[in-house]
Amino acid sequence: MRTFVTIFAVVANLALADAITKELAAARLKGEAAVSVVPGFFNLAYVENRGAAWGLFQGQVWPLAAFAVVALAVLVWRRRELFQTAATGARRVAGRVAEWLVYAGILGNLLDRAVRGYVIDFLDFHWGVHHFPCFNLADVYISVAAGLLLLLSFGGEKKHAGA
Repeated sequence: MRTFVTIFAVVANLALADAITKELAAARLKGEAAVSVVPGFFNLAYVENRGAAWGLFQGQVWPLAAFAVVALAVLVWRRRELFQTAATGARRVAGRVAEWLVYAGILGNLLDRAVRGYVIDFLDFHWGVHHFPCFNLADVYISVAAGLLLLLSFGGEKKHAGA
């Protein structure tokens, strides 16, 4: 029970941080020109994303929302294996953090789709002529979780021959 309460508290706070940053972006950036934070590298810009990552699947709000719900259900169902809850030390910590981040990221964008019909993106990075699509805090959570899960997939516990 304590594990569930911890997961709920952390995920709720992360999702709240995502929602607050999106509300601030809507209040301060909507209808305005992008705000340069680090010239030539990072702007704050308001974008209404009616699709998925990189603007894929535009206008598919409810199929994307349904996919998010199914993804959350599968992640919760397979959590012990995916997030290595039986691991110890750094692997266990990384698994927990990845679990919290992926749940919060999916939930943050799911709430946007359900309430607004689109996801607010506002973090805008570019380098010279190269421009990365705008994203938000929930996307950062999902990306960091994916990176942690990738790292966890390497160097797992060794199985001894004949065991």
